[in-house]
Amino acid sequence: MPSTPESLLDLAPVIPVVTVESVAEAVPLARALVAGGLPVIELTLRTPVALDAVRAVAAEVPEIALGVGTVTTPRRAEEAAAAGASFLVSPGTTPRLLSAMLGTGLPFLPGTATVSEVLAVLEAGVSEMKLFPAEASGGAAYLRALSAPVPAARFCPTGGVTLASAPDYLALPNVGCVGGTWLTPRDAVESGDWARIEKLAAEAAALR
Repeated sequence: MPSTPESLLDLAPVIPVVTVESVAEAVPLARALVAGGLPVIELTLRTPVALDAVRAVAAEVPEIALGVGTVTTPRRAEEAAAAGASFLVSPGTTPRLLSAMLGTGLPFLPGTATVSEVLAVLEAGVSEMKLFPAEASGGAAYLRALSAPVPAARFCPTGGVTLASAPDYLALPNVGCVGGTWLTPRDAVESGDWARIEKLAAEAAALR
């Protein structure tokens, strides 16, 4: 797997958040993202094939930084690490889950949605985190308000972010990147329209 930079938030302006329905679609999808200029992916653990897809991408697309998302339990963190994840992403954070993610030795973005959760993550020595669900939690205005009382926290807002709204987030001093599902529309994946996904990736890569 590729080495990850000191900051996960500096991998790319957009981390594609992807849910695959079959292992066969995972590898060409990952290759299309790389070809478009986004050498990073977050494969979510939302389908029965997810871990097999992680293994396939880890083996066949070694140039991509392979994140595994929807890590909701300590066991899921361990399974994702064993399958070949480069980094982990959780939708929320509990003390046990935070400890398990730290225990894998992998970089990770713990999920937060409230100021108290942000403070708890900072207390654990982690300053980079996910904000989820970003739009439902207050969007860019919410993150702007957080920057004064908790300037040490940096975020990857995910959930409802679009190509149109991404620049508003990326302009904030406490945002390093955004997570987006718009880069891999289901109809394009099902039809194998990898050129369309490559184009969407290129648009996202050009955001900054």
